Amino acid sequence: MGTLDGKRAVVTGASRGIGRAIALELARQGARVVVNFHRNADAADGVVAQIVGAGGEARAVGADVSTADGAQRLVGACLEGFGGLDILVNNAGITRDTLLMRMSEDDWDAVLDTNLKGAFHCIKAAQRPMLRQRSGRIISIGSVSGLVGNAGQANYAAAKAGLVGLTKAVARELGARGITCNLVAPGFVETDMTAGLPADLLKAALGQIPLGRLGRPEDVAAAVAFLASDAAAYITGQVICVDGGMAM
Repeated sequence: MGTLDGKRAVVTGASRGIGRAIALELARQGARVVVNFHRNADAADGVVAQIVGAGGEARAVGADVSTADGAQRLVGACLEGFGGLDILVNNAGITRDTLLMRMSEDDWDAVLDTNLKGAFHCIKAAQRPMLRQRSGRIISIGSVSGLVGNAGQANYAAAKAGLVGLTKAVARELGARGITCNLVAPGFVETDMTAGLPADLLKAALGQIPLGRLGRPEDVAAAVAFLASDAAAYITGQVICVDGGMAM
């Protein structure tokens, strides 16, 4: 018996990295999972195959969550396929890092549209079924960059900081209906995004982490699975850093 048996979940940006680990962990705990992807259908199909191979239930759904139509289609696929929606994980995110003086308006808009507006669209689409059933878990994936800033990431830090405010506002709006809304803020995690870090930057990053190692996607997934469970029923509007102590 898993802690999420019978639950229906949507994980955005779930074809790789942290999103993939979250989808796998929610499934391991018993949830039926919609694995969202934007472009990488093969990778999403691989995540679904892994879940199904372990005895779980999942389906891959392509949708661009930076658009209202994409978010509606994604939530609709979960309602149609699994008969409801209990857990929404807003993980989809991109980076277009550069110093502010070189940052184009397109760089700014692309990151804000996916990382922040995407969460807005998905929450808006998910709240209707959650309100009807008077229960739900909304979990967004932020970043320590949104809490402490990071040079070269004005767009990314602004989007992730925006998720903090969005999380708290939604927690206040939906709490009376039994819906919780929380944010998990990872630090440096071993993903495709960090794999290309130069050795000197990696060494500098490790020097800022009291636990002395990079995080693993599974570290973040464990926190998400907890917030999605009944054990976290009295936790809402919170920011939980999974960062080895980096932003304490």
